[in-house]
Amino acid sequence: MHLLNDGGPFFMYSLLAMLFACIGLFIYGTMKAEKKLKAKEMLISLGLFALVFGFLGQVLGLISAFDSLETLNSISPEILAGGLKISFLNSAFGAVVFLVSRLGAMIFIWQLKP
Repeated sequence: MHLLNDGGPFFMYSLLAMLFACIGLFIYGTMKAEKKLKAKEMLISLGLFALVFGFLGQVLGLISAFDSLETLNSISPEILAGGLKISFLNSAFGAVVFLVSRLGAMIFIWQLKP
């Protein structure tokens, strides 16, 4: 739970909502056979959006971190490493959402092939 807050609540909770939406789209597509193609397209789009959204969160976090570091005269490598580690949480979680959505889309593609 603390990783969601450490990575920035706006980006991490938004990505969590996207993950739940991907899972919901997968379940919806499996229950409604005629909606598989639409669910597959939405899964692909939402997964790609989550990946880019995670990278955006990382870039904005790094910009704000470097702004803070610029005001300091000296920093320790431990503080810098900790900040960099936290900045990667958004992109890592975005990649997880992307992989889940792509897995669901691949299952739909496999099921849609004659």
